[in-house]
Amino acid sequence: MPLVVASAYLLLLAVLSARRAPPPAVLPRVRFDVVVPAHDEGPGIGATVRSLLDLDYPRDLFRVLVVADNCVDDTAARALGAGAHVLVRDEPALRGKGHALARAFDSSLQESWADAVVVVDADTRVSPNLLASFSAHLATGATAVQADYAVSNPEGSWRTRLMAIALACIHTLRSVARERLALSSGLRGNGMCFTSALLREVPHHAFSVVEDVEYGITLGAAGHRVAYAEDAHVYGEMPTSEAASRTQRARWEGGRGELARKHAGWLLLRALRSGDRVCLDLALDLLVPPLATLLGAVALGLSASLLLSWGRGDVAGVTWLWVGSGVALVVYGLRGWQLSGTGLRGLASVVYVPAFVRSTAEGTM
Repeated sequence: MPLVVASAYLLLLAVLSARRAPPPAVLPRVRFDVVVPAHDEGPGIGATVRSLLDLDYPRDLFRVLVVADNCVDDTAARALGAGAHVLVRDEPALRGKGHALARAFDSSLQESWADAVVVVDADTRVSPNLLASFSAHLATGATAVQADYAVSNPEGSWRTRLMAIALACIHTLRSVARERLALSSGLRGNGMCFTSALLREVPHHAFSVVEDVEYGITLGAAGHRVAYAEDAHVYGEMPTSEAASRTQRARWEGGRGELARKHAGWLLLRALRSGDRVCLDLALDLLVPPLATLLGAVALGLSASLLLSWGRGDVAGVTWLWVGSGVALVVYGLRGWQLSGTGLRGLASVVYVPAFVRSTAEGTM
């Protein structure tokens, strides 16, 4: 039954994932601090800063703030030379993106210049309308907004194509459906926007490996949902090598697993007691395993039920539950592939899923 519930949940999200029209454009008035956490990003930080300064938004209404986080290279100097404001953080005992963001948020709030803070990773490309889109969503009353987060190099290898499909399922499909249901789209770590008032009300004290998911849970528990800006995009580069890809996925899955053990139980309990739909969805998002894992479990269950049916001489009733679950997962995966834009090459890359799953499993051992 847990697999049936998980499959039905994903099918519901797939059915509700039709794209929606963005909110109407508004006159630019919101002042933004665009925070770029950077650890030894010297070779590319200048280009990143210059691309952000070229965003289609009045230049006097935003600043680029680079956090040179425990760097041993010239990241700070290059960022400053490219036109960014720079914070140098030298705290080797407190490593990680969460600590860098906390420092940047505290600095922005102390200055009280910005109305909202945006987070963009150092190796990211962004759509020119990023701040204009965030401004439009904030005008509707949103206090936290997540842009669409996709892969910048889907044609790099079969691994990056599979990552493009996976992120389309998790970042795009689920977020569009949640926005339609007035739930929290969740945070993705890159392309996030928070009002300064929200950061004062709910301080960013998230320091785990998946600090974005952790802070998204904190916001949901505090009664704030994350809106989804599907018309704004950030593109992150995914590793093409087997070792780097395995390490990255193992870190993500390990971090989410730890959060599930820590938070899923009380989120479910709170949802059942108070009818809080946002907390229920956040719990389900933590508990639902990756698509490949679900497909493998359904395949095993279906095989066992068919053996049972053969031994009995008729079709066991549970067989239809396995079939229904399998169909739901296939629909969900195909919708993610459609949203990924990877075309037939992306679909053909599905044959590598067993190797993809095996390498992740090896990385978590």
